[in-house]
Amino acid sequence: QAQLVESGGGLVQAGGSLRLSCAASGQTIRTYTMGWFRQAPGKEREFVAVISGSGGTTYYVDSVKGRFTISRDNAKNTGYLQLNSLKPEDTAVYYCAADRFYDSVINNSGIQYWGKGTLVTVSS
Repeated sequence: QAQLVESGGGLVQAGGSLRLSCAASGQTIRTYTMGWFRQAPGKEREFVAVISGSGGTTYYVDSVKGRFTISRDNAKNTGYLQLNSLKPEDTAVYYCAADRFYDSVINNSGIQYWGKGTLVTVSS
């Protein structure tokens, strides 16, 4: 069993940046696909970005393309989400997730592991 713990959230002004981390413990997830999701107040959880186990494949939701970058360091068993040019509409709780299957993450279907989330608040 793996446990995922997010960190790096906080309050930032519009146009600012944050770097979220997702540290895995309990087992290695270097072969797992990792993803980031977010849930804004009153809205459903939405997919943000995904990265394959090797790090060679990434994909983003259109609203964050060119502003967010997903990455991972398998030696550290940790994933990252760099958030740049933040907008107030990016305000949400950000969750990391991991699963053996890429399609499970990108489709948010039966994902095996979830973190508890970290809050990102972007002020205007």
